[in-house]
Amino acid sequence: MDFPFGTEVRSFYSLQELRQLVGEEIIQYRTMVEEYSQWLGLFLRDSEAANRDQEWFKSISVMQKSLKAGKKPPNKEKKSGKKQDASSDWIPFKEIMLCSTENGEAEVLFEAIEEIYTKIDKLEKAKSALEELEKSGLGKGITYIVFLRDGVPEKIALRQNKEDSAERFKFATEFSISTGS
Repeated sequence: MDFPFGTEVRSFYSLQELRQLVGEEIIQYRTMVEEYSQWLGLFLRDSEAANRDQEWFKSISVMQKSLKAGKKPPNKEKKSGKKQDASSDWIPFKEIMLCSTENGEAEVLFEAIEEIYTKIDKLEKAKSALEELEKSGLGKGITYIVFLRDGVPEKIALRQNKEDSAERFKFATEFSISTGS
């Protein structure tokens, strides 16, 4: 899949063009969520016999069931409001964490799914805002310079197209010359 990642500035010549890009990204991310959810489901079925009674397995299973129901996964937070620390199975190595347990695989899949749902939510809000801008009539003769962070439009600078503004102030006149016979 071809996703724009990182920080990017792109020009669009219509809000519809930008909205279509956002819509396509939403579809791609939903496809990715579906693939990861299937992978997580297969993983849980394959490891159920060995891990059924372990706490991590129970919590990932509950979260996976909410995915099957079409809901955004519940955030893994403690009652104190702080995000749960990574399990003790993870070992830091420079700027990354390593894990060799089944729990680690489940955590990686679930965290990816959570991140993608967050991205889909941001993209849907941006798409809604773009639709409202289109309805307001904003559009003709404007170039949209868009600041994208991880593929999500965050800021739009509007630039009047020079040829359109020059066209507005163009003085048009006709001369007719009669030839005497």
